[in-house]
Amino acid sequence: MENDVIEKLIEQFRTLPGVGYKTAQRYAFSIIEGKEERATRFADAIKEAKSMVGFCKVCGNFTQKEVCPICQHRNRKIICVVKDPKDVLSMEKVKTYNGVYHVLFGTISPLEHRGPNDIKIKELLARVQTDEVEEVIMATNPDVEGDATAMYIAKLLRPLGVKVTRIAQGVAMGSDLEYADEVTLSKAMEARREL
Repeated sequence: MENDVIEKLIEQFRTLPGVGYKTAQRYAFSIIEGKEERATRFADAIKEAKSMVGFCKVCGNFTQKEVCPICQHRNRKIICVVKDPKDVLSMEKVKTYNGVYHVLFGTISPLEHRGPNDIKIKELLARVQTDEVEEVIMATNPDVEGDATAMYIAKLLRPLGVKVTRIAQGVAMGSDLEYADEVTLSKAMEARREL
């Protein structure tokens, strides 16, 4: 059928998070109705990002190099722990933060059969001991899994003599950091408390 190509494009857009059928249809029609060069640039940007962007070997953030610019140039004595690489981008809205990050790649979630060994906790402990870290800021999402993960890590870090703080609850309970605005995140960082 002639519309198979259009449906295939719509279905590809639907694979993106938060994109339903109507939105995917609008995206597909926008590509089809637009200029050929725009579609080519769009496709090239996707291919380039997929082939050139990886994870920092130190913190786990997205980067095009082996070690991301944040790890190369910032204060390594303060580590902000986040769930996913996209949370680093959200936390970077806080323009006053000059420390580094550690991406866990998940949180402890017994319901999803994800325990402490399934996320990057061991790597965090190694960094804390190697880099003489003074403070670890727990910036996991303010939900049950994020809080449980923060408390578990704090328990492991206390014997190492490291100050462990949690961002304040200016970020609404149950929400994701990626949706928080920079003022809310700034206030949450300023009002962080020790765990």
